Parts: sequence; structure tokens; C-alpha cells
Amino acid sequence: MTTSPLRVGLIGTGRISDLHAIEYLQNPDARIVALCDRDTAQAKSKAAAWGIRDVAVDDDIDAFLARPDLDLVEILLPHHLHLPVALKAMAAGKIVSLQKPMCLNLEEADQLVAAAEAHDRPVKIFENFIFYPPVMKARALIDEGAIGTPLSIRIKSNPARSATAWEVPAAANAWRQETGHAGGGPLVFDDGHHKFALAWHFMGNPSEVHAFIGDCEGPGGIRFDAQSMVSFRFPGNRVGNLEIVYSPGMELMTQHYAQDDRVEITGTAGVIFINGGHGRLGATPPVTLYRDGALTTYDVPSGWEHSFIQSTRHYINALKTGGAPVLTAAEGRQVLRFALAAEQSAREGRTIRLDV
Repeated sequence: MTTSPLRVGLIGTGRISDLHAIEYLQNPDARIVALCDRDTAQAKSKAAAWGIRDVAVDDDIDAFLARPDLDLVEILLPHHLHLPVALKAMAAGKIVSLQKPMCLNLEEADQLVAAAEAHDRPVKIFENFIFYPPVMKARALIDEGAIGTPLSIRIKSNPARSATAWEVPAAANAWRQETGHAGGGPLVFDDGHHKFALAWHFMGNPSEVHAFIGDCEGPGGIRFDAQSMVSFRFPGNRVGNLEIVYSPGMELMTQHYAQDDRVEITGTAGVIFINGGHGRLGATPPVTLYRDGALTTYDVPSGWEHSFIQSTRHYINALKTGGAPVLTAAEGRQVLRFALAAEQSAREGRTIRLDV
């Protein structure tokens, strides 16, 4: 539990740091005091863009973590660095927010969970999609019984093109092409974490996962793990799937990644549709409920940045009140297990049982 404003440091000032910074910059209970990046010019450029020119900048992680004026560190590094840097941050006595996916494999995840549970400060695995306002509205409707008991979840991940998308540095795409650094493909494993988190959030842990993961050329010659289909079964005769399709000739609306995300949750008494995520296909309503022969639409904030704002705000509030982060390290391991099962299924050509 904290009373004074959290003193926050970001490790990694790449493309995604702009979204992580928003709530820390505007929340009176937190302030960014330091940045760490091997490219100090980039870190200083970010600080200037965020209006915090007096922030400390360091290119050495060990020296950065030794700073006594840091309470919380936000770790925004390539996946293969998550475990070693998170362990260092905990050893330095810091509150930790670690970008997803938490680790490359379950052996690493077990180390991190054990360290987090022994740590006397909170540790969060950062997942923003479950804090996306349309997702939060859908969850509230389901909790109120709007569709009865959820029976299935269908998730569509649809990269395309967009004239308004932000620029992604070549280096950010490059390390995601290296399995040893990324842990899996950019769409099924990396971005797929959001989708597996959504399925987990609405339906719980799966009992079986079966996947076909394709391969195609994306923009700029990068490889996409598409077209892909991941099917999953949950206890209680409930099912779901994740479909990933790259549409290179389709234009969509976005200020961030050129990708649309759509979710359909069917229950015993109705259906909820969630439209949009990273981007949008036209002016579709963020949330639509079908119940008793009628459609009801809900207008909630639908910019992807709001998912980062809400996720960070939740953690700051949890730290103030003594509440639990979302995701905890143990919960992050559950989502990682889900994602790894899809990769294993495609690799081995068989269904992966997770209930044994």
C-alpha cells in the first residue's frame, strides 16, 4: 500500500512505451522519474515528447535499478530479456510491471512465479486487452446475465494495411522474427497473448488446444504466422477459437498497429459482439448485445490507448489500496501456457491436453 506518488522508471523506450507512459504522466499518484535504454538519444527524445525534460536517463540496467528514487519499474524489453531483468528488478526491491508475454517458456515462467511470490512488493504481468473499455463493458454485461451462461468465444485477429497507422521501427520487427528472442510468431504468440488472455478472461482455463499455424510474407518482407486457426475446449462443454488472417489489400482505420480485432461471445440466452481493438473496420459500434430478438449497442471509448490507460490505472489503484494486480505472475503463467499449447499443437500436429 502506498500513500505518496509512485516514482516510476521505464526500462525500454521503444514504440510501445508511448502508450505505457500515458497514465503515469496524467495520474497524480505517479510520476516518471527515470528512463533506461541503451539508446539514450531515443530515451531523451521520448522524455522531451512526454514533457518531462528533467527526467534521469541511463543506459545501464544495473545502475538504473540501483537508484534509490525508483519505486516501480515498467519493463518494456524483447521477450528473452523479461526473466533476467524482472529477477534483477525484484532483487533490487522494486515494484514490477512486466510486459507480456512474461517469459519464453514454462520453465522460465515457473522461476518468475516463484520469485514473484517470494517478493515483498507487487509484481504485475502487463496485459491491456482485458482493460479495453469495450471488453470491460462486455464483461459487465455478461456478469449481469445479459447472455446467460457463455458457451463459446470466437476471436478474429485481422492484420491489414492502414494509411494512418503509426510507424514501427525496423528493429522492433527484426527481433520478433527471431524465435530465440520472441519465443514464437508475431501474430499467434506475441500479439496472440492478448487473444488468449481474452479467452481466459471470459471462459477460464482451456482443457484442450488444437492449432494450425500458417506462414506468409507480411509488409516489408517480414514473416507472418498466418493464416492460422487455434481451437480450444473448456470444461463444461464450452468451446472457442482464434482465427488469424492477414489481408494485405484491405484498408482499415487505426492510429496504432494496422490490425482489426473482433470478438463474438455466445451464451445460452444471447450474443455479445466486441468490435475493434488495435484498429477498426469502419464505424461499427464498440459493443453490440443481441438478446430477446433485439440489438442494443453501447458507445464506450474504443481507442486502443484506453486499454493501456485503464490497465495502468488499475495497478496504481491496487498499489494505493493493497489490492492485487491483474495479471499476477501466476495468472500470466496460465495465459502463457495457453499460448504455448497452440505453438506445440501446430508443431506436433496434435491436440494438446491441459487438463491432465
